[in-house]
Order: sequence, then C-alpha cells, then structure tokens
Amino acid sequence: MTTDVEMTVVASDESVRAWRACAAAVVPADRAAAEDGVCRAYRRAGLAEPERVVWAGSPREAVTLIRAMTDRGAGVREAVRSAPWARERQRLHTELGAAGWPAHWAATGGRLWDSTQALVDRIRTGVLEELAGGDTGKEATEVRLILLDAVLGQHDAPWLAAFPTDDGPLDGLAAVSRSAGWWWPFERVAVVCERPVALHRDEAGRLDHGDGPALAYPDGFALHAWRGMPVPAGFLAELPTLTPERIRSEENAELRRVMLEYYGYDRYLADSGARPVHRDDTGTLWRIDLQDDEPVVMVEVLNSTPEPDGTRRTYWLRVPPSTLTAREGVAWTFGLQADVYAPMRET
Repeated sequence: MTTDVEMTVVASDESVRAWRACAAAVVPADRAAAEDGVCRAYRRAGLAEPERVVWAGSPREAVTLIRAMTDRGAGVREAVRSAPWARERQRLHTELGAAGWPAHWAATGGRLWDSTQALVDRIRTGVLEELAGGDTGKEATEVRLILLDAVLGQHDAPWLAAFPTDDGPLDGLAAVSRSAGWWWPFERVAVVCERPVALHRDEAGRLDHGDGPALAYPDGFALHAWRGMPVPAGFLAELPTLTPERIRSEENAELRRVMLEYYGYDRYLADSGARPVHRDDTGTLWRIDLQDDEPVVMVEVLNSTPEPDGTRRTYWLRVPPSTLTAREGVAWTFGLQADVYAPMRET
C-alpha cells in the first residue's frame, strides 16, 4: 500500500524532473504562452497589463533594448515577482513549520539551485563583460542593475519547483518560466528573452564544451567554457593543434592548465622530454616546472592486474608539488603517509 509520504516523494521527484527540463530547455520560446503568462503575472499583481511585449534574442540584447527605451515606465519586478514569491514562501513556511520547510526545499528547489544559479551568474558576467568591458563606473553599474532586475524565466525553475504553480499567485510566473527565458516587467512594456539554442555541461553541471559555445542564444550571444572555466572563443579552436611549446608559452596559468588537461599530462610528459625524478617499487615520479605556476608532479604506476591480452595498463596520478618520492605520491592518493602505505595486493 502506497503511503502519503511515498506519494509526496514521487510527486516531488516528478516536479523536479519537469522543472530541471524547463531550466535546461534549448528550444524556441512559445511566445504566445509566454505573453499570456506575462499578462497573467501583471494581473495577479493587481497591475494593468503591459501595453506591449518586446522580444529579445538573449539577455545581452534585452539589456541593450532596455537601456535605449524611453517609454517603458518604472520597473514593477517587486510587485510582479518578489512580493508574490515572499507571500507564498511565508505561507508554506507557516504550513510546514521550521523543520518542514528546509526539508521541503531540499527535496525540491534545492536539488536544482546550485547548477542553475551558477549558470545565471555566468550569463550575468558574460553580458556585463560584453556591454561594459573593463569599465567599473557608471556604465557597468547600469548594466549590472538591469541584470539584477530580471525575472529569470526558465532559470527561476528552482524556486518555482518548491511551490504550487498550476492555479494561484505564481501561475503567471510559472507560465513564462515554462515558455521563455529571462524577462523584465515595466509599467508599460515587458521585455522577454528567447531561450538558448545550445547548452553543454559536464557531469558536474558546469558549462563545458570543447567544440564551440557551451551556451548560445539565437542572436549570437554565447559563452565558451572548459569544465566550468570561461575561455575565449578562439582558444577552443586551437586545442586540437597544441604542442608542448605552445603550452609552455601560454602566459595565462588557468588557460595553460586547460591546455594541459586537454593535451593529457602523460602525453605532455612524454612529448616534452621530461625526466623521472624518483623510482621505487610503487612507480615513477615525474616533475615538470611551469613558469608562473605550480609544477606538474605525477606518479606513473603500472596496474598489477594484467589485461586480457596480457599487457598491463599504465596510470598517471597527479600529486602535490611537494611530493618527493613515488611511494609518497601513491600514498597521498589513499590519504596516507608514505611510511604507512603498504598494500597487501595492488589492483
């Protein structure tokens, strides 16, 4: 017999899956549904519907349009998004209690929060860099404030996952979230963004793509990243042609690490003519000194269990730069000191 608790867990799982898909959607916006949701959100807030809805190809284009508008009226984000969310949160907090609310959040929105918020922060940073460059004055402040004033549409999925959204104070906001990207509500105008056309992330949820943008919008705004680290667009195109000399010449230490990761530490050791600094019965310790960065120190170990063809696989373990012996390096990977590392059988 299914209990109420089990049914609630199943319902939460289904809701989280649906909102996760919403946050990651890379299909064109359903403009009719989004505009209906915008108007409903205004009405829920007790406001007149906007005179018009303006569409943008990305948050970058939206910010540019907003900065140029002279007839939009004052922003109404507080009434449309912040106030109804605060009331619903207080209602649910009162209903569930001090212990029940954190548990509910952990089972719903909390499961989506980190990866989605990281994406939101990265988009904000990318827009700010493109529109304000290195400026830290008035222009950068204006762009930053507009970005912070956005209702996040599909990227509001984490907190919407925690609340009823089918018929109630949040249904308009939820309709936009299911249908479009970021949007900005003003007294007379609502500016709404298209969704991305591409999104690539690694197993940890970080932006990651070695062959083009990790995130791209239909108007050309794009973010490039390698395992979460922002990289220039042209940098990725260069990776397949890397050489040890090119890696050594890279002045940016973070980009050099990406190059090494892509090229392969073991391959770099072999191609750069590195020499072993220590050998013992556990393996061979290698070290490469890098300019303006910590050295790469690795232990080469041979799997004691033969492959089906009789060969033995070689593994490379990166260890701290302070490592002096192969045994010390292997022991470190097990969280042990070298003098207590004595495996009965290596696998």
